[in-house]
Amino acid sequence: MLDCVIFFSAFYMGAVLRFFPDLEGNYAAIDLTNPSAIFCAFMLASTTGMGLYQRVQQGGEAAMLLRVLVSFVFGTLLMGVVFYAFPTIFVGRGVFGYALLSALVLTVCSRTLFLKFVDRQELRRRVLVLGSGNNAHIIQEFEKKESNPTFRVIGFVPMGGDICRVEPHRLCTLEMPLNEFAIAHDIDEIVVAPDDRRGGLAVDEILDCKMSGMDVVDLLHFFEREAGLIRVDCLHPSWLVFSDGFRYSGFQQFTKRAFDILASLVLLAVSWPIMLLTALAIVVESGWRAPIFYSQVRVGKNWRLFKVIKFRSMRVDAEQDGRARWATQNDDRITRVGRFIRKTRIDELPQLFNVLKGEMSFVGPRPERPEFVEKFAETIPYYSERHRVKPGITGWAQLCYPYGSSYQDAIEKLQYDLYYVKNYSLFLDFLIMLQTIEVVILGKGAR
Repeated sequence: MLDCVIFFSAFYMGAVLRFFPDLEGNYAAIDLTNPSAIFCAFMLASTTGMGLYQRVQQGGEAAMLLRVLVSFVFGTLLMGVVFYAFPTIFVGRGVFGYALLSALVLTVCSRTLFLKFVDRQELRRRVLVLGSGNNAHIIQEFEKKESNPTFRVIGFVPMGGDICRVEPHRLCTLEMPLNEFAIAHDIDEIVVAPDDRRGGLAVDEILDCKMSGMDVVDLLHFFEREAGLIRVDCLHPSWLVFSDGFRYSGFQQFTKRAFDILASLVLLAVSWPIMLLTALAIVVESGWRAPIFYSQVRVGKNWRLFKVIKFRSMRVDAEQDGRARWATQNDDRITRVGRFIRKTRIDELPQLFNVLKGEMSFVGPRPERPEFVEKFAETIPYYSERHRVKPGITGWAQLCYPYGSSYQDAIEKLQYDLYYVKNYSLFLDFLIMLQTIEVVILGKGAR
């Protein structure tokens, strides 16, 4: 209802801003009723299509902002078509521009205030977990760890021979059929998470809930949606085979390549003065004979090797013994200039040339060195699947997990990489780029 008021009044606000302070001349002569009603209808349809009226918004404030922006793009295009087809209702570029700006600012502000002051407990998805063992314990700990989870576990139902690992007061005893219990407690979703599915899984009752309109998911799908990762400790080949995703049509590859080229050229046009100053700073600190750039062999798509280009941020003799090693916290091999450009991610800018050459993508898994990849592929299940797509300058794992410098970190980051490989879309790329700006500004996760 609030959005409806904002969209309908947008052209009136636009006209006021355009003709202020002369509000009795041109302003009074414009009929704003038809364009206001059409704009309101188009924008409500567009925002609904972008999922902005769903109770639970995945991706947080960044995803909400991106959805709002995309809905306004569609609304603007549709209004452009209407103005072209019916020129008599055209209100002028100035009024139209101010109307869009007014509606956008008010929409973002209203949603931000709503999320700030509303009781989010009432917006969370009500979840019933079937299981009380190790898998259920994972969900319980995840719910506690999240600062603002989008779900609320109503209870855990013991299944089969599960050894109870959840808090006793959270256990539910079913004294009625599962479907009736779920309806009585207003359950939105049932997560099937027993440790052993052979131990008394009530398939008929679960099917009854599914046919009654409740969502029924397994542990992997639950974590994929809520945490943005695919848990490799619970993963099995059949899930990968029969799950949605992992689709790369020719059109998707074309749009991703076009996006990579456009984004790289735009960023190069903006950042070349910074790159020039960085090169001069490296020369001043290390001398004319020291290299400015640093190239290193990395593993790309389908295990193809290529040389990644970066600004040199470490001493020239950083690996004089020939052993490959990760950067550590407060690494003494990093130069003074290097410490700054690594913190601000300036050292990554030369990789834009790798993107233009087609060796990398703007968004994708982090490219790793062959020495590390060979070791991980032998010991970490499904590690090779991250090489189904081109590596990227930024990526989902880089945003969701801090800088990795250990075997366990590689496993954790793989879970996010698999999520990206499975769920790639241009929308996800835009979301990652939007959140990357925050990471760069705040210097998160750099070493």
